[in-house]
Amino acid sequence: QVQLVESGGGLVQAGGSLRLSCAASGLTFSRCAMGWFRQAPGKERQFVAAITWGSSTTNYADSVKGRFTISRDNAKNTVYLQMNSLKPEDTAVYYCASDWRGFGSSREYDYEYWGQGTQVTVSS
Repeated sequence: QVQLVESGGGLVQAGGSLRLSCAASGLTFSRCAMGWFRQAPGKERQFVAAITWGSSTTNYADSVKGRFTISRDNAKNTVYLQMNSLKPEDTAVYYCASDWRGFGSSREYDYEYWGQGTQVTVSS
């Protein structure tokens, strides 16, 4: 049974930082690309960042480039999202997802498994 469990969300002031973690089990993590998506209230889920299985390629939404960094530790079956210079518009539920084909795309339909999400709230 595949499980993706996000953690690290919380309340932070604008300009602050958070690091999200996503622990994976039940899949060959080292062969999967991993992605982070987010969904704000009343809005569709949107792509945030992705990383290929060997960390050779990362992909970011324009809105987070230069502020967020995705990384992974295959020995720990964990993917991270370091979020710096947070803005109120970053407030959302953040989800991690896995893609066995390893593409690291920005498209939701390329991802097979999803976590339940962790809330990030940025106050102004």
